[in-house]
Amino acid sequence: MALTNPYQSYQQNSVNTASPGELTLMLYNGCLKFINLAKHAIDTNDIQAKNTNIQKAQKIVQELMVTLNLDLEVSQNMMALYDFMNRRLIDANIKNDKAILEEVEVLVTDFRDTWKQVIQLNRQKQHSQGGMA
Repeated sequence: MALTNPYQSYQQNSVNTASPGELTLMLYNGCLKFINLAKHAIDTNDIQAKNTNIQKAQKIVQELMVTLNLDLEVSQNMMALYDFMNRRLIDANIKNDKAILEEVEVLVTDFRDTWKQVIQLNRQKQHSQGGMA
């Protein structure tokens, strides 16, 4: 029997048991983590780490893009913002520009905070209905 890292087991369990809304929240948090790692890499002149972390942030934004239901107007608006963020991440990577990363970070933080509020409101609604959902 192979021994596993308890933290990795916990992380895997968290992903496997998360609701779609919680998974989206995890994606936003992951994107912010990689943006911060990329900013640190720019500060330390670690070009490889900067590139790797910006690409990871881009992959998350691209994943968020493919999960949108484009039949909804709000999703079309979100797609435009996600596309903008993705292009700005490319610019930040090419130009080694922390200011561009900070610009994207603000947008991702706004999305994350709004999404967190939606989850909380949904939970409150479920609890007020006696937990039936």
